[in-house]
Amino acid sequence: MSWSRAWAGAAPVLAVVVVAAAVAGVTAWAEVPAKLSVHGEFVDLSAYRYGGRLVLDDLPLYGSRDPATNLRFTYPPFAAVLMAPLALLPFWLATALWTAASVGALAAVVAVVGRALRGAVAGWQVALVTLGALTLEPVWQNLTFGQINLLLMLAIIIDLVRPERRWSGVLLGVVAGVKLTPLVFVVLLVLAGRRTVAGRALLAFAATVAIGFAAAPRSAITYWTDDLVKAGRVGPPELAHNQSVFGALTRLLDGPPPTSLWLAVAGPLALAVVIVGAVWWRRGDRLLGACLGAVAMLLASPISWSHHWVWAVPAGLMLWERSRWAAAAWIAVFVTRPFVWPPWGERREFGWAPFEHVPGNAYLLAALALALWAAVRLGGRRASDPSLPAVRTST
Repeated sequence: MSWSRAWAGAAPVLAVVVVAAAVAGVTAWAEVPAKLSVHGEFVDLSAYRYGGRLVLDDLPLYGSRDPATNLRFTYPPFAAVLMAPLALLPFWLATALWTAASVGALAAVVAVVGRALRGAVAGWQVALVTLGALTLEPVWQNLTFGQINLLLMLAIIIDLVRPERRWSGVLLGVVAGVKLTPLVFVVLLVLAGRRTVAGRALLAFAATVAIGFAAAPRSAITYWTDDLVKAGRVGPPELAHNQSVFGALTRLLDGPPPTSLWLAVAGPLALAVVIVGAVWWRRGDRLLGACLGAVAMLLASPISWSHHWVWAVPAGLMLWERSRWAAAAWIAVFVTRPFVWPPWGERREFGWAPFEHVPGNAYLLAALALALWAAVRLGGRRASDPSLPAVRTST
């Protein structure tokens, strides 16, 4: 393929990325970072930059709050090391670059998934689907908050869909060093028979832990011995935006459930989903397997904010190849975000009527429905069934 042809194919995607970056940069420039609040723009990115600045200044990571947002840095020390370059940039420039990277990652996920399902995908198709994906609540929440989930999803998708690569597993391990919950995918790889890739991921994860201790030893000790087990440190678990099993139980019981109860519910559910995902992965449908691994991750985590559910994008594309109606229903859930239909915030979730828990746990219920659908189809489909879209592995 000539350079001119490659440029022409990439141009629509680049246009989307550039426009998104420009809008974000102008918005951030118009904002005064010192006046940001938890309801403002790019608050999580501000907290990331604050964590990076603390590392650069050799200050404790977990004993203070970002003065611009009043938010704590809650990720492992390794994540703060990665964020350090952002702290050296003006806020507007960091926001523009971060948004460009996030939208670029979203487009790359669309391209990787499209290639897995259909083979080559035109640049204009990737750009069009990327624009459509921006209407999903988890996606636009990621962009407005300046969250990291789109970047992490791309890294995981690459390692899960293309495990034959020489360094497959390294990206997953690095991602787990930023957020621990992707370690669920290591379990998926082990059950799918990719133990070498899983081992590589664990080695990469161990390296991130070592880097964290080398860069911020006191903060690393604090994180791994204390902060790690505090689910409430990242926000009130009863908030409707927490679409996890722990969040649903907290709202049902009018308070955080006992750890034993949470583990008794979330543990078997997550394990069952990851087993189903591993079976599909072994049958050749790596994309469905990866999406189910993501569902297991979101079920298992005590906090799965709505912006963590960016996996709605590859899952929606996967469903589109199988059932337009199922895909439309799936997309409708993540566009309309029913969890905010009942009263929410300021502990009003504890006053929900029984029927309000249905829309109030919409993402969680949609994910369970997806897992159930995949489990039922296991009994009725064979690996050689021509109706199943094969995941392409050729370069």
